[in-house]
Amino acid sequence: MKINVQKSILEIVQGDITQQETEAIGNAANAALAGGGGVDGAIHRTGGPTLMAELKAKYKGCPTGSAVITGGGNLKAKYVIHAVGPRYSGSPKDPELLSSAYRKSLELCTQNKISSIAFPSISTGIYGYPVEEASRIALKTVMDYLKEHPEIKMVRFVLFDSNTLKVYQEALTELTNAF
Repeated sequence: MKINVQKSILEIVQGDITQQETEAIGNAANAALAGGGGVDGAIHRTGGPTLMAELKAKYKGCPTGSAVITGGGNLKAKYVIHAVGPRYSGSPKDPELLSSAYRKSLELCTQNKISSIAFPSISTGIYGYPVEEASRIALKTVMDYLKEHPEIKMVRFVLFDSNTLKVYQEALTELTNAF
């Protein structure tokens, strides 16, 4: 599924984030930037040890709702943007922190002249964020950013399974109708 947001493309696909040929990929990182399971583990396994070495050399962690950037190591993408989403608690701060993780990632794209990025569904794995709610927050945040930032030509959400893909497609349809 693909839509235009001003001069940019927003796309939703099912696939493997580590195989994307966008300039950057987003990583669902933890605050310690210590690697982990799920998407984070897959990106570190495919990217190789240079990702962790660069994280350790440059950063002392990353607060929830923020993001940092490294090179892509052995990945097809030139960069990895490590975004720290919230662990879902039902707190009123959860949506704000999740939105901020995507926005900070996009700001890093703008600052580093990156015109394409592929995102996973941040915080919906072991961090427990309900996909229905997270998809709306993620898509609305990206759409709002793209309206003001035509330098980012393409944002792709790469979702691992068909259920998550379907939820994102439904959320995008809802948002597009309200757009």
